[in-house]
Amino acid sequence: MSDGIARLLEVMARLRDPQAGCPWDVQQTFATIAPYTIEEAYEVADAIDRDDMHDLRDELGDLLLQVVFHARMAEEAGHFAFADVVAAICDKMLRRHPHVFAVDASNRVDTAQAQTVAWNEHKRREREARGDEVDFSVLTGITRGMPEWQRALKLQQRAATVGFDWPDVNPVFEKLHEELNEVRAELQSRATSVDGPGSSANHERIEDEIGDVLFVCANLARHAKVDPGTALRRANAKFERRFRRMEQLAQADGAALASLTLDAQDAYWNRTKVEEKS
Repeated sequence: MSDGIARLLEVMARLRDPQAGCPWDVQQTFATIAPYTIEEAYEVADAIDRDDMHDLRDELGDLLLQVVFHARMAEEAGHFAFADVVAAICDKMLRRHPHVFAVDASNRVDTAQAQTVAWNEHKRREREARGDEVDFSVLTGITRGMPEWQRALKLQQRAATVGFDWPDVNPVFEKLHEELNEVRAELQSRATSVDGPGSSANHERIEDEIGDVLFVCANLARHAKVDPGTALRRANAKFERRFRRMEQLAQADGAALASLTLDAQDAYWNRTKVEEKS
């Protein structure tokens, strides 16, 4: 084990020491740390989006700390230690990449798509060897613990491995228009509903239809070979950048954005767009 990793493990052990450690670190559990683990993973992705290698180095360190934190808590409870985590992932990579590490040339995989199919087959065999409940669905093993947009993408990718997929992007556009029309119809129905606009049944139908729209949008991104999470992060960053600039422009004109009409706010928004293009 490298000196750097050993030092990090010592730091975490000290932080978790019941007598001499940090009170905040000592009181944490797997459940309380999990949200930070997810947040750190997103901050890694954000640094990559910004092409900021200095931040990426720091964010990867933060993410590594999360792994060490979970491993330390597991070791304290007698479940496993950090070394076991490292051994498990090394063994898994060797097992799931026989085309790289095995001597037998028959295991050769020539494309990323073929490797994805092989990877899922390895996972199926591992579940079978563990004695997990038999589930022959191609969708088996797609966890519910990930962001829903990511789960939608994985569901679609798995379904595509058995041919359940549109041949190109054009039918996806048609489906998106269809789903948008269904949302519009439900919204119009809510406005004229005898049960009132806030009825739970109508709300659930609208929720279902908007969910269908988002699911199709994820499919559109997949066919365009765009990661929907990355696309949404960029859209969020764009909106934040432009909105902050709107506030600056309004302030420079001696106006508070909240006091302006929507038309006046739109004018500032359009100015920010023109600035970016120029």
